[in-house]
Amino acid sequence: MSNAAAKILLVEDNPDDEALTLRALRHHKIGDDVVVAHDGVEALDFLFSRGEFAQDSLTNMPDVVLLDLNLPRVNGHEVLQAMRADERTRNLPVVVLTSSNEEQDIKRSYQSGANSYIRKPVDFREFTNAVEKIGDYWLELNLGPEEHIN
Repeated sequence: MSNAAAKILLVEDNPDDEALTLRALRHHKIGDDVVVAHDGVEALDFLFSRGEFAQDSLTNMPDVVLLDLNLPRVNGHEVLQAMRADERTRNLPVVVLTSSNEEQDIKRSYQSGANSYIRKPVDFREFTNAVEKIGDYWLELNLGPEEHIN
């Protein structure tokens, strides 16, 4: 799969971080279909075709989820737990992309089923490099379980 054809779910409530992430994705031509959820409820509604996304098909899953932890209504840890508890999203790659460097957040994220934990770099160049590496790994190099189903 090429980076350009990827579908990404970005779960981010901070408008500045959202704009920065979208700019970095565009700069590196990663993902031609980026859906933004501004809180955990929107993320779960998208993933499970509920609420405003009720007409969307559950087969239209993203290739990777970029998940912030500190979200309103339903936090990132709760989103992860709900995803891992459901067969439809259990194996969906989730990269926690957050400003938290707290050991408890890192540990809890992995315990909840995160595939990766990345602290958002403050410097724009470092941030865009991190986003490029996320795209390279999760959308180019990584083989998901669905690619091995006969």
